[in-house]
Amino acid sequence: MRRRRLLATPALLLPARAWAEDAWPGRPVRIVIPFGAGGPIDNVGRLLAEQLRDRLGQPFLIDNRPGAGGSIGIRAVIQALPDGTVFLLTSASLASVPALYPAQELDPRRLLAPVSLVADVPTAMVVRADGPWRSVRAVAAAARDWPGELTYGSGGAGSSNHLAGALFASAAGITLEHISYRGAAPAMIALLAGEIDMVFASTVETLPHVQAGRARLLGVATERRVPSLPETPAIGEVVPGYVALNWYAIAAPRATPPAIIARLSQALAALRDLPEVKARFAAAGTAPLLTGPEALAARLETEVPQWQRVVAEAGIRGE
Repeated sequence: MRRRRLLATPALLLPARAWAEDAWPGRPVRIVIPFGAGGPIDNVGRLLAEQLRDRLGQPFLIDNRPGAGGSIGIRAVIQALPDGTVFLLTSASLASVPALYPAQELDPRRLLAPVSLVADVPTAMVVRADGPWRSVRAVAAAARDWPGELTYGSGGAGSSNHLAGALFASAAGITLEHISYRGAAPAMIALLAGEIDMVFASTVETLPHVQAGRARLLGVATERRVPSLPETPAIGEVVPGYVALNWYAIAAPRATPPAIIARLSQALAALRDLPEVKARFAAAGTAPLLTGPEALAARLETEVPQWQRVVAEAGIRGE
């Protein structure tokens, strides 16, 4: 009798697991953001958390875990129980972490389950409004005339914006000196103070300064012009093939049940055309993607090896 009870146990567990997946979310859900509170991705996370709470009937709580280029928060999700109560909302740094921190072995293609691309966030090349340059072509020409003398700032060594600048220099065949700051806001302050020549940062951080007349937007690091910024050229129009996408995405611990991932992905897709969501994204110069898992998986397959090459060529190390 005892043996019969033991043999029956796995079969009894299967309906219970299926019920738990069907009932998801039965508890509050934690969204880990591997960056500090108050930044652009944090604002997006809180918007999505509000919408998901209203649609799915459980609190979605933001858990900021900044540090080490995002690797602290990423590792926290990798190590979390795959029960649908923990997800990761992060940026394009997810694709560069394996190159910047090779000893940590944090390959998202192997250790995380993709859920959704959230948005492509244009990275902008910005100079002072009263500066000498009015185009990407003029910046590249000046860098050739004065090799290594032009400087650009970003929100930290190994950040996606640092890598965007390094890739631009490589693609344009020029040399730029990178200056690291503790966040995009200090980098912008340094630009406006005349301490550096340009900044690579997202339109979220740069557009307010451009609109106020303090800075000039020369180009965006996207494949094509951004619909909300039709007068701003894609840098690839001047430097063929240059694309340095920043993006936001949601992933889960690797063994999270596919049914849970599918439900969250579908809930996110349902937000894509909501006027409030579209308006909040448009204010940052972008639009919600909120795709299925396949788009994020494809993005990682392309970008992980790309940033491994760029990091190796430029000799970049994570902080």
